[in-house]
Amino acid sequence: MTSDIATLLEALPYIREFHGSTVVIKYGGAAMDDPQLREEFARDVVLLKYVGMNPIVVHGGGPDITAYMNRLDMPVEFVGGLRVSDEATVEIAKMVLIGKLNSDIVLRIGRHGQPAVGLSGDDAGLLLCSRRAAPGGEDIGWVGQIDAVDPGVINHIARDYIPVVASVGADREGNSYNVNADETAAAIAVALGATKAIFLTDVRGWLRDPADPESLISVASVAEVEQAIPGVAGGMAPKLGACVAAVKGGVPAAQIIDGRVAHSLLLELFTDAGIGTKVTP
Repeated sequence: MTSDIATLLEALPYIREFHGSTVVIKYGGAAMDDPQLREEFARDVVLLKYVGMNPIVVHGGGPDITAYMNRLDMPVEFVGGLRVSDEATVEIAKMVLIGKLNSDIVLRIGRHGQPAVGLSGDDAGLLLCSRRAAPGGEDIGWVGQIDAVDPGVINHIARDYIPVVASVGADREGNSYNVNADETAAAIAVALGATKAIFLTDVRGWLRDPADPESLISVASVAEVEQAIPGVAGGMAPKLGACVAAVKGGVPAAQIIDGRVAHSLLLELFTDAGIGTKVTP
């Protein structure tokens, strides 16, 4: 009982600090795949809304897109970490992201006590995109870079609901694009003037030595991250890049946290220790 009270008292100043603020959460990895973690994530997001915060959930769904493409015997190809996306691939991506995953997240959050509304970058011109090339200049099809964000629809919905945004976008001609979810979360955080952007992943955070889980870098500046990114391998590089984009765009802090840890979102926001890697100006 005493420890429970101590935990509540520890959380109180953070609840007061973040009351009324917007937090953009990029949801993915184990937290999105494991059934128990999915339920705990939904409960945590609902709690944030109940204590007066404005949580915005942004999600991708790369593994699910790949699984459906494999079931349909469609070629799966990546160049520079980006999925080569012809029109058929984008169609599958939209079906999976909007038709399945987004709906599942919305229903799960609602089941735990707060109404949520599903959105995509297509809705009300939320994400205006153009075609991007791979890092080596290769043509990778309908993969989008975000040129502009119109946060009006999110601001309108967030007054009463929890927005859940799927990472697809469109250009002015109405062509659809597959968009990186980390990039989407960072761009939305900047456009909304969020207090924090949080990226869930499947490691403790940014590790100085990827083979050593104890080599966590707890805090890093934008300059330190930018200097290190060229040598960072795997999926951590785009997350660090998204953190840099968010902070340089005016978000006070961006955090990479371990989504495999139950209630990692609450541990980061409402405890003294926090978890993961924090990127600051």
